[in-house]
Amino acid sequence: MAISTKDNTRDAIMLLELGISEDGYEFASDIKTALASAEVELSAIASKLNESTSTLKKLTPECDKTDYILAACSGAICGVMDIFLVGKPGESPVGDVTDKWFESRTMDFAKMCGWDDSNNNSLSAAIKHLEKKFKIPYDQRGAGDAASWVFDLSPKNHHFKSLGHNPTLLGLFFSILDQFTNTSHFVSGGELISLQDADGKFELQGKNVPSKLFCGFINWFGHLVSDMSGSSSSKGRGMGIPSPFWSWTNDIIAIKRKLNIPVSEFDKSFNELALEIYKQGYDVRFQAAQAIPVFVNEVLVRSMYSIRRLIRFFTTTEKADRTFSSLWKACEPFSNATVKRMLTVAHGTFCLVDAGDAVARGFITGGGTFNVAGFFMRLNIVGVGRFTISLYGEASRGIKRHSLKEEVVVLRREKIIVADYVEGLKFLAEVYDDKELLLFTQELKESNMYIKAFEKSTLLAEKRNVPKDQILRNKADIDSYFKGGNA
Repeated sequence: MAISTKDNTRDAIMLLELGISEDGYEFASDIKTALASAEVELSAIASKLNESTSTLKKLTPECDKTDYILAACSGAICGVMDIFLVGKPGESPVGDVTDKWFESRTMDFAKMCGWDDSNNNSLSAAIKHLEKKFKIPYDQRGAGDAASWVFDLSPKNHHFKSLGHNPTLLGLFFSILDQFTNTSHFVSGGELISLQDADGKFELQGKNVPSKLFCGFINWFGHLVSDMSGSSSSKGRGMGIPSPFWSWTNDIIAIKRKLNIPVSEFDKSFNELALEIYKQGYDVRFQAAQAIPVFVNEVLVRSMYSIRRLIRFFTTTEKADRTFSSLWKACEPFSNATVKRMLTVAHGTFCLVDAGDAVARGFITGGGTFNVAGFFMRLNIVGVGRFTISLYGEASRGIKRHSLKEEVVVLRREKIIVADYVEGLKFLAEVYDDKELLLFTQELKESNMYIKAFEKSTLLAEKRNVPKDQILRNKADIDSYFKGGNA
């Protein structure tokens, strides 16, 4: 409850909080204490408001029409680059470049592992050295053995079907498992197949479990490098290791089979689709080729953003005010919402152009039906993944902006209310500067002799010219007042 005393001469009101407990009455502290507390609260609200406003500004893109046009043009140019320079496996000028790059890296890795190229400086010799160096038990090719007709393994598909050859976390797991148990796991026809005692000559190096785990990881990685450009017996381009994205179709089937979850027809169909495009050359080398126009798009957009802001900085900033920190703050193309919005537009445009071409080629090569394999071979999965990341970022920033806008509105209202409260307390502190009479609050808090405290309260009310019939002189008057006049 609250007791009010009205000063008829100044038409001002003072509110004092009064609580009733088992021990008696409890009053709030004096005005100066309340004023100090309110000023601290006002300072905290102002600080939090400034912080929220600054964060909201960082999350809000400030793109103009030129920014959107430049971003869309970058996406369209890189989309055309993807159509004509990347295309599909076997018809890709950029793919030929990435194939040669992977061949060079394989030979460099072989030299690091002790390969002597003085006698035979060929890719097949380098691969053969790595295959011997990083021997594993799950390298059944299906050529001339039972696996070729029982499990449909062949040199064209064993890198895809063999789980240990998949460049994924589950591929690493099965590789180490096979090396520890001398087994071979692969996926075929929607089934997870395990060959026991896969290689009688294989022995995993290491004296204890940690050292064996380390050797197992090194064998897995080294054997993947040896297979990036095909095997030592490959003619022509060879069958590399499958792309990480399409390898997950094997992982899904393996996980479901291990957990005794039925494998759906969709899982089997998608796995067969992944195998089909792999056999046509869609491996990790081609996916690296697809990453090039996506990377160029990224660099172009960030460069255009920085160049525009750089020109604006030198034309609008006085020479005396130019510093490296202010220059970097104005041109930095990484952590601000504006460049991220431009990247969303650029990658979205890229995906639109690329997907449109893939759909058109799917119908053209389908002979009256839609060629799904042809569509996915031309669809730039790297670009789709990058665009998805941009969309996720936009959604995340949008949710944060909405939350911060509401928070800023509430903080502004709180700031106004507390500021008005502080001004009111300052006014009351000037008007009611009666320290001795106001000490009755402390006396009521620390003593049961509240009758004398009420006498001081009465004197204070009389001094403020409160009408006699409105003065509350004792607890009975208070009870009667708050009960509507009925004691």
